[in-house]
Amino acid sequence: MFKTNVGGIDRILRVVVGLALIAGFFLGPASPYSWLYLIGIVPLATGLLRTCPLYSIFGLSTCPLKP
Repeated sequence: MFKTNVGGIDRILRVVVGLALIAGFFLGPASPYSWLYLIGIVPLATGLLRTCPLYSIFGLSTCPLKP
């Protein structure tokens, strides 16, 4: 369905950063800008789905080449 363009270390970093930001939202101190931590949904989703719309637009890919 989607073209896979996120692979390897890129995928792991996206998932870790996404989870850390979401955890910051729930575990961090409440402030008027706490909702900004929810931006972690984006790297988490792109890491789990292994596709990034911006990579597709710019023709990038971090997946290893398939023979």
